[in-house]
Amino acid sequence: MNPANRAKTLRIDRIACTGQGLCGELLPELIDLDEWGYPIVKDRSVPDHLRAHARRAAAACPLLALHLDADRT
Repeated sequence: MNPANRAKTLRIDRIACTGQGLCGELLPELIDLDEWGYPIVKDRSVPDHLRAHARRAAAACPLLALHLDADRT
């Protein structure tokens, strides 16, 4: 299977994240923010129609703490 067509999941590097909250603003469908601005992923699986938004949110993270990974299954 082509890696580009594999299901995608969100992953947050909790050590790198400083809680700036940009990911939650760019991808509110999948990411909530706690009271300090740290992300809480509602659903790690990224639906096809949100993949472009998820890629944009990961690229916009100032500390590159948000990752969009291909599923290993």
